[in-house]
Amino acid sequence: MALEHALLVALSEQPAAGLELSRRFSRSIGYFWGATHQQIYRVLGRMEADGWLRATTVEQAGRPAKKVYEVAAAGREVLAAWLGEPSATPPLRSDLAVKMRGASFGDRAAVLDVVRADLAEHRTRLARYEQLMTRDYPDPTTLSGLELDQYLVLRGGVLAEQTSITWLTEYLEAHA
Repeated sequence: MALEHALLVALSEQPAAGLELSRRFSRSIGYFWGATHQQIYRVLGRMEADGWLRATTVEQAGRPAKKVYEVAAAGREVLAAWLGEPSATPPLRSDLAVKMRGASFGDRAAVLDVVRADLAEHRTRLARYEQLMTRDYPDPTTLSGLELDQYLVLRGGVLAEQTSITWLTEYLEAHA
């Protein structure tokens, strides 16, 4: 996947100015596809030049005008084609897993500290995802379409974090 596809999805959900899109992105798609503010602006410009996006200039009182982007017909075609393509399953690359496997050859206590820190990050992320689920999807049985898709992606994040927490906890308990 390219950043362009993630931005097409975000802008298909709702047109936005670059700054607003960057903020929205970090609170949603950014959980599983990271991009800096500068990357987003650079790619938006390229996508507009390629005809994938339309930009409307909106005047603001006391501030410079802003460009609000929306997906153009060419962008909808690109997104539709990409959505139908098979996605390769990326190979698992985990520095932490290699450290855990090699702990017997170094300072196990240091590795355990790294594992504890990673576990804390997963717990924090899980708590955030659960908070979003409670706030945004109190009754998932009523969802359909876009909201159901958004919920199910968030649910996948919850399950991934729960799995990581279980695995790291098991490793720590085995070495207690």
